[in-house]
Amino acid sequence: MNRRILVAATAIIALATFGLATFLYDRDTAVNTKVPVLKTAQSAKTANDQAAGDKFIRLYSPVIGSKDAPVTIVEFFDPACEACRAIHPYVKQIMSAYSGSVRLVMRYAAFHKGSDEAVRILETARLQGVFKPVLEALLEAQPVWAAHGNPDLSKAWEAAGAAGLDVTRARKDMLLPGITATLNQDMADVKTIGVRLTPTFFVNRKPLPSFGPQQLADLVHSEVKTARKALGE
Repeated sequence: MNRRILVAATAIIALATFGLATFLYDRDTAVNTKVPVLKTAQSAKTANDQAAGDKFIRLYSPVIGSKDAPVTIVEFFDPACEACRAIHPYVKQIMSAYSGSVRLVMRYAAFHKGSDEAVRILETARLQGVFKPVLEALLEAQPVWAAHGNPDLSKAWEAAGAAGLDVTRARKDMLLPGITATLNQDMADVKTIGVRLTPTFFVNRKPLPSFGPQQLADLVHSEVKTARKALGE
C-alpha cells in the first residue's frame, strides 16, 4: 500500500469516527472567538527570552522529533479543539513515516474558554518531562473536559495526573512568569501571522493549500523529497 493510499484510507476511517462536521464546525467557531490577552507582571528578561526566535518558531516551543530534521511542521493548536484532536493521529502517522526527517513544533492558539488553563497544564508537564504523555491524555479525554462554553478543567487535571503529571506541583507552577510569557508570545504570534482557525499548519513555513490530512501528508512528502535531493540522497 503506497503512502497516498495509506493516508487516505486512514483518513476515511477517522472521518467516519469523528465526523466531517467536527472539522468544519470547530474551525468555523474559532474564527469568531476573540484571542484572550493574558496580563501578568513579567520581568523584562522573561519577556525578552520568550521572544527569542521568530513568529513561526520560538526557541521555547515544544518540539517532537529530531531537532535537526530538515522538514518542520509547525502546528498552531488549541487543546480544546475537536479538529486538533481528530487530525492528531495523522500527524503522528506522518512523523512515523518520515522518522528523522520531520519534526513537529507545537504552538498554542488558545481560542476556546478554558484552553489557556489546558495550555498551562501542558507547560507544567513539559517542566516535569512528561509533555508527550500528557498531551496524548488531554486529547484522548477532550470530550470529557472540553465542552465548549462549559469546560470542566478538573477532568483535564485528572487525565494529566493519570498520565504522570505531579498535579500538586503543577498547580503551583502553572502561573510561573515563563509559562504566562509563553502563552502571551504564542497568542501575539497568532495575531501577527493571522491564524484564525485551529489547527493551522505550516510545513517549512509554507501553508497548506487547503485543510486536510492528505494535504498535510502531500506537502510534507514534497518537502522531504526536496530536502533529500538537496542532500544527494
